[in-house]
Amino acid sequence: MGQALGRLLRERGESIAAVASRRPERAASAAAFVGGAAQAATYAELPQHAARILIAVPDDAIGDVARVLAAAGMHRGTALHSSGARGPEALATLAAAGVACGTLHPLQTVANPEEGVRVLPGVAFAIDGAPEAAAWARQLVALLDGLALNVPAASRPLYHAAAVMASNYLVALISTAVMLMGEAGVDEAAAWRALAPLARTSVENAFRLGPAAALTGPIARGDADTVRGHLAELAKAPSAVASLYRAAGLATLEIARRRGLAEIEAGAIEELLRKGERCD
Repeated sequence: MGQALGRLLRERGESIAAVASRRPERAASAAAFVGGAAQAATYAELPQHAARILIAVPDDAIGDVARVLAAAGMHRGTALHSSGARGPEALATLAAAGVACGTLHPLQTVANPEEGVRVLPGVAFAIDGAPEAAAWARQLVALLDGLALNVPAASRPLYHAAAVMASNYLVALISTAVMLMGEAGVDEAAAWRALAPLARTSVENAFRLGPAAALTGPIARGDADTVRGHLAELAKAPSAVASLYRAAGLATLEIARRRGLAEIEAGAIEELLRKGERCD
């Protein structure tokens, strides 16, 4: 994430003075990827290079980096971190030293730096923090043609849970669907190929039409017999799979109710889903 943001921001006019990592070889590689005049550095050397620092490290390392920067003499300027789950409080050591602290979380999944350069422009960024830090965050979002979301620290867990459900849990759902296809006798490669158009169209329709208009399938139709058949077969699968089906089914049922599913049909499906839930 840090390498992708660094390269994009440099390409769009932001001056990137240095890139740091715990390991010198990683810092050198990252600086080369960012390009321009970016130099490889240690965390302790960063205050010598810049008064504005973006910290893109794992959540449990943010506090350690902040302490190193404060001990190295960073007592002014601005610092942002890119965590989605943590607020500006993660940089408390720097804030106490006199640094304006905030957050800049890209609401996008990035598997590697090259992909990040491709997918980060135009996405939403959750920002928060001291006025000076929030102002810099908004400038960076504008450079990336993004959407700034003002998410205060108290709301970060809900915001991050939403992001996890829209990203990580989709991966888990698709992986589980492929596994069930395998149990049905479909080759794994064929299962991935077969499910891809279905998953992509469903996601596109949800965002284009809204969940109620996009919803199809047995729950939307009030087809309790089909749901009953699913649950009967899923009883043979690992319990986590059946639990996932029931939880997703109950959430789907609420959408179906909003779009007008008769309560007698909705109630029958809910009883099936919750009956299996109680059996666990």
